[in-house]
Amino acid sequence: ARTLTCYCDGSCPDNVVNGTCETRPGGSCFSSVEEVYDETTATYEEERTYGCMPPEEYGGLLMCKVASVPHLHGKNIACCDNGDYCNRNLHPAFTPKTTTPPPELPVTVVPPERYVLIGLMILCVTIFTIVMTGLCLIYRRRQKLHKQPRLINSMCGAQMSPLTQLVEQSSGSGSGLPLLVQRTIAKQIQMVRQVGKGRYGEVWLAMWREEKVAVKTFFTTEEASWFRETEIYQTVLMRHENILGFIAADIKGNGSWTQMLLITDYHEQGSLHDYLQRSVLTPQKLQILAYSLSSGLAHLHAEIFGTPGKPAIAHRDIKSKKYTRQT
Repeated sequence: ARTLTCYCDGSCPDNVVNGTCETRPGGSCFSSVEEVYDETTATYEEERTYGCMPPEEYGGLLMCKVASVPHLHGKNIACCDNGDYCNRNLHPAFTPKTTTPPPELPVTVVPPERYVLIGLMILCVTIFTIVMTGLCLIYRRRQKLHKQPRLINSMCGAQMSPLTQLVEQSSGSGSGLPLLVQRTIAKQIQMVRQVGKGRYGEVWLAMWREEKVAVKTFFTTEEASWFRETEIYQTVLMRHENILGFIAADIKGNGSWTQMLLITDYHEQGSLHDYLQRSVLTPQKLQILAYSLSSGLAHLHAEIFGTPGKPAIAHRDIKSKKYTRQT
């Protein structure tokens, strides 16, 4: 091992000022740099030092390897032993310790225009849904309003059939028009004039399909009477030529008032009581009248067995005002 002459600055032995130092055998020259805080400028600045490294620890090997360890503040050192003043050309650079921040999650920034676009799309879908719902309701309402005339036209053909044919084209049970037609007849009847009034309601002359019919309107408090008479008239096999012909039963109302209607054949001669007040019966007419009265009453009281059959029905209020004169 030989002695080296090194350039020194800031780390010269015995504070020599000639800028050189000599190592002991086995020593080396070094050049170091350190990040030092300057209170005057309040910044960190580089401070370089040159000098001789003692031969301890294998020529300062441990000290020369300090650069491989990261420091909080910048610090580095480089050593050489290949000739005198070899450290003059050493310029180590410090690597300050850095704390690697954790990777930030990508943040997607949605521009305001996209929110406006989404809002407009939602608004359009809402308006479209409301419009389509309204159109569907209007269409269904119109279909419902036009359903009743189409139902009657499909049953009766293009021309208006007489009322008797409509009744004969029904189910044959003798209980008036088909129920679907009965439920629409109240909207098609035109009241003409009142022809009578009784305990349970009034009797009106009305027009339906250009034919005269009798409409018995029940008071609101007499719903049970309307239901009872309707049930009797709709009894199977009830129709007979000597029993007042039943056409339909319906309820008519507009939300503020309700009418319960019982629609039957209209006889212009009125009741038997009224007819006897203005006419005198001959023996022949009296015989015909008695026969028709007894025939109708016998059919009403008779029980018909079958599937379905007709129960026996008692009138319980037989009087001249309960009979009508047809011709």
